[in-house]
Amino acid sequence: MSNAMNNTKNLLAFDFGASSGRAVLGRFDGEKLTLEELHRFSNDPVSLGGTLYWDVLRLFFEIKQSLLKAKAVCTPDSIGIDTWGVDFGLLDADDRLLENPVHYRDARTAGILTSAFSEISKEELYRITGNQIMEINTAFQLLSLRETRPALLERAKTLLFMPDLFAFMLTGEKHTEYSIASTAQLLDAKSRTWSPLVLEKFGIPRALFPDIIPTATPIGHLRADLCEDLGIPASRVIAVAGHDTQCAQASVPATEKDFLFLSCGTWSLLGTELDEPLINTQTAACNITNEGGYGGKTSFLKNIIGLWLIQETRRQWQKEGKNLSFAEMEKLALSAPAFQCFIDPDDAVFVPAGNIPKRIQEYCRKTAQKVPETKGEILRCIYDSLAMKYRFAIAQIEQCTGKRYNTLHIVGGGVKDTLLCRLTADVCGKTVVAGPVEATVFGNLVLQLLASGELYTLEEAREVIRRSDKVNTFTPKYEAETDNAYEAFLTATNLA
Repeated sequence: MSNAMNNTKNLLAFDFGASSGRAVLGRFDGEKLTLEELHRFSNDPVSLGGTLYWDVLRLFFEIKQSLLKAKAVCTPDSIGIDTWGVDFGLLDADDRLLENPVHYRDARTAGILTSAFSEISKEELYRITGNQIMEINTAFQLLSLRETRPALLERAKTLLFMPDLFAFMLTGEKHTEYSIASTAQLLDAKSRTWSPLVLEKFGIPRALFPDIIPTATPIGHLRADLCEDLGIPASRVIAVAGHDTQCAQASVPATEKDFLFLSCGTWSLLGTELDEPLINTQTAACNITNEGGYGGKTSFLKNIIGLWLIQETRRQWQKEGKNLSFAEMEKLALSAPAFQCFIDPDDAVFVPAGNIPKRIQEYCRKTAQKVPETKGEILRCIYDSLAMKYRFAIAQIEQCTGKRYNTLHIVGGGVKDTLLCRLTADVCGKTVVAGPVEATVFGNLVLQLLASGELYTLEEAREVIRRSDKVNTFTPKYEAETDNAYEAFLTATNLA
């Protein structure tokens, strides 16, 4: 670590999730980080004319409100932005946004894989990119545009992923940060550059993409007109890991080299950290993704639908007049019998917004299982199924890496869900270390410190996080019933 600092460093992290965003002030005294949430706001997609959009101008308004709130407290030494992956905005020749970015849950990519694999085989696409094949990926969104809205694609001169778009709005600088680029299914995983072959096959101009910069790179300062408008100094903006998963991974407080992590939020990202991408026929068969992180590290992971199932179930019940807190939902799940029925969380039927409880019941009926009727039974089905899918993914990762992992670090919002942490430890047979809850924000902040030279290595950054936050440990309790239930899960979901 750098010499003990006399002055506290003030760092502002913008963390955008699929349903909300927030601005968090981090204060670094040379040893520990303390967090203060300055502003929290909803991130509400807007459906118009059959298309689901992100309300990007509203989100930028909230960024400006956050900067005003920060002004009342301190002058940030630096600012970092992280968001979800794959989505983007298109700019014209005058750097004007052509339309609001489209949400990854929009239906425009439904069924697109058939068209994609007529251009390039699934095997070759995975061999080059190392990305888990998912309809929502940027490559398939752009292919959909080429097929249905070619005029829009022709007008576009620059593509900016969501964190890079917000950074452009703040600084006027255009760039592509490495971690967010690696979510696109357009990057050559080994050369870490845009793949000429994939771009050519999908008819996507290379000129759309700014050059890729490493994670934790200073990119500029706040625009003069923005500073004048808000009455604030021109703080420096740093390209942290634009993809929130990579911020979360940077914050994993592991001391061992080989560990499993589960970034648990709307999505569950379960994997391990490798020095290089791992791409072969076995990883392709398992559909495991390779994403880039700080220092050129690779996150070897599975994307699993996560707490989205709980969140969307809660929204459905709210529509029906039953307003339950997440704590109340956890209690209902605890009151229901375990391992009565299962779903595959990643079945396509659970991806769109809507009536998740009804879809769970229909899934169980179609697979000849006990149909959950009560709210507690529906929630218990979700919890049990998530834990089982984690066990399935861990088995694939261990098979592909040839390693046996003893510890699973759970970070993110799911840490607050004690039932899920306990169930995951028992079902997976791993010691679960839960924390930090604010993993993405901690990761965003330490990457700012690494970029500014306050810290020098990822190991130092993780040591700072260990000093800054507490974790809870769940030791697995083995029961034969769990193994029997796992076999039932594999059968019911056709994963056996």
